[in-house]
Amino acid sequence: MTVRDLVILGCSSQQHTRTRNQGAYLVRWNEQGFLFDPGEGTQRQFIFANVAPTYVTSIFVSHFHGDHCLGLGSILMRLNLDKVPHPIHCYYPGSGQVYFDRLRFGTIYHQNIQVIEHPIFEEGIVVQNEQFKIEARFLQHGVDNIGWRITEADTRKFDKSKLDAYGIKGPMVREIEKRGEIIVDGARIILDDVSHVKSGDVLAVAIDTLPCSAILDLAKYAKLFICESTYLERHRDLAHKHYHLTAKQAAEMALKAGVETLVLTHFSARYQDLEEFAQEAQSIFPQTIIAEDFKIIPF
Repeated sequence: MTVRDLVILGCSSQQHTRTRNQGAYLVRWNEQGFLFDPGEGTQRQFIFANVAPTYVTSIFVSHFHGDHCLGLGSILMRLNLDKVPHPIHCYYPGSGQVYFDRLRFGTIYHQNIQVIEHPIFEEGIVVQNEQFKIEARFLQHGVDNIGWRITEADTRKFDKSKLDAYGIKGPMVREIEKRGEIIVDGARIILDDVSHVKSGDVLAVAIDTLPCSAILDLAKYAKLFICESTYLERHRDLAHKHYHLTAKQAAEMALKAGVETLVLTHFSARYQDLEEFAQEAQSIFPQTIIAEDFKIIPF
């Protein structure tokens, strides 16, 4: 059975609160587990979320401020302890290689897993394979900070009623998919007669940034957009000072980008009640979800 959801492992910013851990976001997408910005305590959050860390196949670090990466070393140690058989791909700003190395090799251990490093120095397509295309864009946060766009590969979907109408069944379906056409009772049926191509869904992630055009490029028509909103609009001066977004600004970006669902996260510890974030964002973009630790959001 395939899974497609977002597991919120933490939604606070620099400081933990009694109810919010530092940020971390696991996207389970079919056979892949994409972990974004594992903050301090992420390994323990997996336990409370009742999710196995071994689901992780790729780790994305947007930048090397502590609340976005201090959990990296412990997650790698946990995967190493579990001796996961699949490689772990790690994507991060190349300018922060020294910090990645310190986090990865910060303790004594015997390496059992394969870690494949992907230091990012230039914007653009990072990886493209039969399953996904991963793109990176630099955001505006005062340090090298990367936003991500992951696009699912297009898939072909068959229309059962059309297959039945043409008398195509069993091994014939595989034949027309492979060859692009088939002859049935002397008639030539092409693949497009009985199927269509479904465009792959898009996930976008932008954590820690001022408003910028890169956000719109990353989030354009995304099915799910995970975006920081560290402050409320009444503290917009602080947001600008610290290179962050307000809930209103994030909602405006989502609206302009034409996304389907916006998930707000990375809340300052100054806010105990997040209801005002919902009110502020949903007045502009109604399809806004407020992150909570351990919330699971299907997509």
